[in-house]
Formats: sequence, structure tokens, C-alpha cells
Amino acid sequence: MPDIVIFVLVAVVLMIVTALAVRALTVSSLRKDADSEIGNAKKKAREIIDDAVKERDEKIREAKLEIKEESIKSKNELEKESRERRQELKSQERRLNSKEEAVDRKIEALETREKQCQNREANLQRREAAVKELNARRIQELERISGLTSEQAKEQLLQSVEEDVKLDMAKKIKELETLAKEEADKNAKECVVTAIQRCAADHVAESTISVVQLPNDEMKGRIIGREGRNIRAIESLSGVELIIDDTPDAVVLSGFDPVRREIARIALEKLIVDGRIHPARIEEMLAKAKKEVDAAIREAGEAAALEVGVHGIHPELIKLLGRMKFRFSFGQNALKHSVEVAQISGVLAGEIGLDIRQAKRAGLLHDIGKSVDHEVEGSHITIGADLCRKYKESALIINAVEAHHGDVEPESLIACIVQAADAISAARPGARREALETYTNRLKELEEIADQHKGVEKSFAVQAGREIRVMVVPEEVSDADMVIMARDISKQIEDTLDYPGQIKVNVIRESRVTDYAK
Repeated sequence: MPDIVIFVLVAVVLMIVTALAVRALTVSSLRKDADSEIGNAKKKAREIIDDAVKERDEKIREAKLEIKEESIKSKNELEKESRERRQELKSQERRLNSKEEAVDRKIEALETREKQCQNREANLQRREAAVKELNARRIQELERISGLTSEQAKEQLLQSVEEDVKLDMAKKIKELETLAKEEADKNAKECVVTAIQRCAADHVAESTISVVQLPNDEMKGRIIGREGRNIRAIESLSGVELIIDDTPDAVVLSGFDPVRREIARIALEKLIVDGRIHPARIEEMLAKAKKEVDAAIREAGEAAALEVGVHGIHPELIKLLGRMKFRFSFGQNALKHSVEVAQISGVLAGEIGLDIRQAKRAGLLHDIGKSVDHEVEGSHITIGADLCRKYKESALIINAVEAHHGDVEPESLIACIVQAADAISAARPGARREALETYTNRLKELEEIADQHKGVEKSFAVQAGREIRVMVVPEEVSDADMVIMARDISKQIEDTLDYPGQIKVNVIRESRVTDYAK
């Protein structure tokens, strides 16, 4: 037992001693490690400090180098700028010197010119004195030769100049008169053209015959009928003649009354389509065609009045207007001509501030007599005036109808306007057709009238007979004679020929001189 206790105590003591020894060893090693780390830290601190010192020294050296470079650069720039300034000042100095030299040269040239001018002035004064002396001698010699004093010669000269001035004044007055006439003609033409442009009426060319196309030539025999009974029935009932000749597939209807001719045309076309052609059927078709034409006449009259804008016309006058659709004068449709005259009259009345409606009404009715002039005796003017009186038209309209061809004096400006509009519509190129013989005769007569005058070399009728150009011999006809000749030719044309519109007379005088360079 005691041995175990001792053993235990010894073991405990040994453990305590061992633990103390281990602790002492641990502390010693820790102290060594701490000393080692402290030494290392000091070493690193010294290295860091050395590196910082080196870096500071390096930066200081770099800063000094930069400062030095900047100063050198600034110095170079200043030197460069100073060199440029010096060069610029030198160039300016050279320019100023050159300008001063140029100014000096100009001053010298001006002085030289001034001396030359003075010399020339002196020479001119001497020459002027010599010229005056020569002029005085010339005047004395002229007075001696002519036997006139200078005052008398001056008076004669003034008289000659006065005559020349009068001639020039006369020529100038003539030029101004011609210019004024041309300007007036130009304005008048512009007014007429404006009226024509605003009138959009179509024109057709018809004659006193109508042509009916046949499906074949056999139809001609059926139209003639047995022993000609069908053609006699058509002619007796319609009042129109049928011309059946060698013209293939066509029959010509001839009649002076355009309404009857239109009725016969419609009836014949219906008979051809129907195929049954005999006297009873012919009478039936003519009756139907008459109704159709009467309706068409009424519609045409109403359409014309509506187109022009004229209201309140008597129904019978409307029918008579419609009949003019089938009436033609010189190839110009009478109804379309009346519509055109009404429109032009309205335009002209508006231009000068007159009643446009009255002007249109007068223009529309001015040829109303043509609708029945083949049925009633008298001119279409007298017939038209009687119709207007019958259907209670105003005195202004009646006078315009009576005066539109100058048979009576116009009593109002509207009557004058209708005269002008009627002439415009008739004279407009293309409105009317003329027979070839009439046209060629008029051209021939124009040239013959011009050729009768002395000094005329050639004459030409141009512009469809609306202008004549007269070439004269310049040695025989002077400029003053040309004016008289043009007036004489115009007067002779007015007295001799009948023509629509106006004819322009141009007298041409030309002188030529030819030479050859050899």
C-alpha cells in the first residue's frame, strides 16, 4: 500500500515536473519566434523606408527634369515667336518701301502728264485762235461769193431747218396715229377673241340634202314600188324629192324645207328597218316622224334658251327657235349661230356695263325670221321683227332684230352689240363655208384692184382673202405715196367687194443695193 502511494506520488511529481519542463520549452520557443518575427518586421520596415526614400528621390529627379523640359520648351516657343514677329515686321517694311516707291513713280508720272496737258492746252489755244481766224476768213469769203451777209445766210438756214422740223413732226404725228390705231385694233381684237373663247358653240356643215343609207341596192326597188307608187306617195306626203341614182346603197332626199326633209329622213329610215313599204305604211310612218321632229324642235328651242340663260320667251318663239336647228346659212347652223351671237353679245355687254340678259335675248332672237323665211314672203329681218311684235317682245329687242344688218338705224347700244356679235360669228374662220368659185373670184378681184394702181409690181391675196400684200417699185412710189395708195386700195375694196369681217392692206416698198467684193 505505501509503495503504491509512493509510486503514485512519484508519478504525480514526475508529471508535474514534465509539464513544467514542457511549458518552459514552449515559452522559450515562443520567445524565439517572437524575436525572429520582430527582427523580420524591423527588416521589412527598413526595406520599406529605403524603397520610399528611393521613390521620393526618383520623383524629385523626374519633377526636376519635367520642369527643366518645360522651361526649355517655353524658351524655344518664345524664340520662335520672336523670330516670326521679326520676319513679319521685315516683310511689312519691304511692302511699305515698295508702296512708297510706287507712289513716288505715280507722282512723277502725274507731274509728267500735267506738263503734257499744259503743253497740249497751249497748242489747242493756238489752234483755236488759228481756227477762229480761218473761220472769219471763210465767212468773209462765203459772203463775197454768195453775196449774202451772215445774218441773211443764217435766216435761210433757219427756214430750211424749220421745214425739216415740220416734216419730222408730220412723220412723228403719223407714227403716233398709226400706233394709236394699232393699239385700238389690238384691244378690239382682244375683246373679240375673249368673247369667242368664252363661247363654246359647236358648228356643223349641212346642206339642202340628206342622205339615207340602204342595207343593199335591192331596197331601192322596194322604195320605188310597183310602177313608182311608193316613191310618189313619199314625195307627195312629205313634200321632199327622192333622188335614186347610181350611188350604191344610198338614197338622197332633196328639199328646201329642212323640217320636211328631216321628217322624210326619219320616216324612210323607219320604213327600211320595218321592211313593209306601201302607201298606207308610208303615211303612218310620216305621221310618227312628224311627232318626233316636233318634239325635237321644242326640245332644241328650250335647250338653246337654257344654254344662253334667257327666260320668259313665248312658247311659239321657242318652237321657231327649235326649227332653226334644221336651217343652215353658208354651211353655218342657224340655231348654233344664234346661240353664239347671244353669248358674244352677253360678253360684250358685260365688258361695257350694259344689261347682259337683254343683250343675250336680242342676240338669240336676231335671226328668228330664218325659221319661216321659206314659208313667208319678205326678208328674214322683216319676218323676225313681225314675229317679235306678234309675241310681245320689247321695242329694244325688235329694234335690235331690225338693225342687225343695218336695214334701220340702231336705237340702243344693245342693237350695236348684236350687229358686232353677228359679224364676229359670221366672219370667224371656219364658221361658214364659201363656194370654191366665190372664194377664188374674191382673191382674183382683190389682186386686180391692187394691180390697177401705178407703181405696183406684184400683189398677193393671202390669209384666205383677209389680207392683201402689195409690192411696189421703190423708184416710182415714195413713202408718202404708199400711205395714199393703201388708203385708195382699201376704199376701192370697200366700194367694190362684199365680204365678211375686214381685209388688211399691206403696201411694201423695198430698196436693195448689191455689190461684189473682188
